[in-house]
Amino acid sequence: MSYLALLSITPIGKGESVSKEVAKAFKIVKNSGLKYQLTSMGTIVEADDLKKIFDVIHKAIEEVEKENNRISVLIKMDCRKNREDAITYKVESVLEKIGDT
Repeated sequence: MSYLALLSITPIGKGESVSKEVAKAFKIVKNSGLKYQLTSMGTIVEADDLKKIFDVIHKAIEEVEKENNRISVLIKMDCRKNREDAITYKVESVLEKIGDT
């Protein structure tokens, strides 16, 4: 089973720019050993074990909550059997269909 998770962790009440806090969460993802893709709206994480995904999410939340009283967390997941490297496959599939590969 392939698990993809789009993760966005945003502190509330820190003002307009939250990149410093977002970077703390992203560092946890980056150092997790899981495949990831940073985007402007969140980070996509891929694993073959659901527990690995939730462990990384939990650690990232814990890191951000150290200096924040309130955090907004968005998680969107895609769980699929018989698919590996879904983090790139899904994008490549769309690009192929429009002749942009």
